[in-house]
Amino acid sequence: MTIKIYGDPGSGSLRRVTTAAAIMGVVIERINIDLFKGESHTPDFLKLNPHGLTPVLQDGDTIIWEASAINLYLAGKVHSSLLGQTASEKREVVQWMFWSGEQWRIFSTLLFNEWAGATFTGKPKTNDIVQLAMTYISNAAKVLDHHLSTRKFIVGDALTLADIDIAALFSQYKRTGAPFEEFPNLVAWHQRLLETVPAWAATRDEVENRIAGVLNTAS
Repeated sequence: MTIKIYGDPGSGSLRRVTTAAAIMGVVIERINIDLFKGESHTPDFLKLNPHGLTPVLQDGDTIIWEASAINLYLAGKVHSSLLGQTASEKREVVQWMFWSGEQWRIFSTLLFNEWAGATFTGKPKTNDIVQLAMTYISNAAKVLDHHLSTRKFIVGDALTLADIDIAALFSQYKRTGAPFEEFPNLVAWHQRLLETVPAWAATRDEVENRIAGVLNTAS
């Protein structure tokens, strides 16, 4: 039975799943959910995820939302090295994935929502929200920049789900204004991923094409 993945191709979270699946050789069936048309809030989709968010995995009777959980499920299914090579690395991968959700991505989402609101509805950005998000992203980026000063990957000597999780923020940062350019080790690490992980470069292009299409339609 084919594994179905529901999501919008402009989503950095969907990008994490499609990248990981491509690297692991997991065959998935893509089902597009247009977030800009509200398709994630239809009655049928809300049965899959009551939060009305993507991506969502459907593998037979198994339904999983949250991209990190989906990637852990897929990696466990095929015993992928993206989970880490040793017991210690596997613990670190999970640690950094939790860190990414709590210290990193949540604030990028706030910035993206402010950008999207201003871009598509004309609603002015809320300065307090933008400043809060920028402060927390900068604090987290300092930790990452130091961590990456002596290593090529987040955990161990090879790509893991931790890299994919954390790199997702680069999908929208030039639109949202996240201050990544202030952190050279962080920027170098992400550029290395683009140059050495073909799936990551391919999904970047998909995100860019999707957002460009939405912007053209809105203009």
